[in-house]
Amino acid sequence: MSDSPISIDQHTLSEEDQSSETKQLLTNTAHHRPLRSFVIRAGRLTTSQKEALDKYWVDYVIEQTKQLLDPEQVFGRKAPLVVEIGFGMGDSLAEMAMANPDKDYIGIEVHRPGVGKLLNTIAVNEITNLRIYCHDAVEILRDCIADHSLAGVQIFFPDPWHKKKHHKRRLIQPAFVEKLTAKLQPGGFIHLATDWQHYAEHMLEVMQANPALHNTAGADTWASHTGRPETKFERRGHRLGHGVWDLVYTFNPPQP
Repeated sequence: MSDSPISIDQHTLSEEDQSSETKQLLTNTAHHRPLRSFVIRAGRLTTSQKEALDKYWVDYVIEQTKQLLDPEQVFGRKAPLVVEIGFGMGDSLAEMAMANPDKDYIGIEVHRPGVGKLLNTIAVNEITNLRIYCHDAVEILRDCIADHSLAGVQIFFPDPWHKKKHHKRRLIQPAFVEKLTAKLQPGGFIHLATDWQHYAEHMLEVMQANPALHNTAGADTWASHTGRPETKFERRGHRLGHGVWDLVYTFNPPQP
């Protein structure tokens, strides 16, 4: 496993601390680089994370990354399916899965320590409605997730790429949002969250520009009381006086 691509955890930190953050890269058209949802970085596994990867991988990680997912086969039932892109250490995703047993969840993350941490959480809490892809999210969306199949997509605290020259690398861009809406069922949702105000404003602008998306809080309004669990990075941000901005949009495709 140690030879596989490893990214950093997706929560917002200083540039010096970004070894723990999942980078969200978009296409560099000048060099024709492929769209990626991460930057390959080295990561260090704790003993418990390594043990969880060895022990629980086969039970909870979906290894077929080039074929269409059959959720009913994976979960043994038919239920609304929610995908989270870049779950970091997975604490909030596990909490949401436990709080919503009527839904099924798939987390996508390339950060092996985060995958190991979530695997351990799943096993300890016997969470049956949560599975993992340890692979690039862009490729999973393209190759594994059927169009019009998702009840929702969650992206919490992606890298803000706060330097202006790096804004083009932000994950939330019009083309990527189009890819997300293609996977949503009518009425499905996209839930975004960030603790960088400028990125929040960028997200709002991108989402508002898509005519098939409806802001559940009203035009130009941030969402509140969304049910999203607070992360440890968010709590740290609150202590530092940082704000947090959520956006929840539903997909309402135009009628033929």
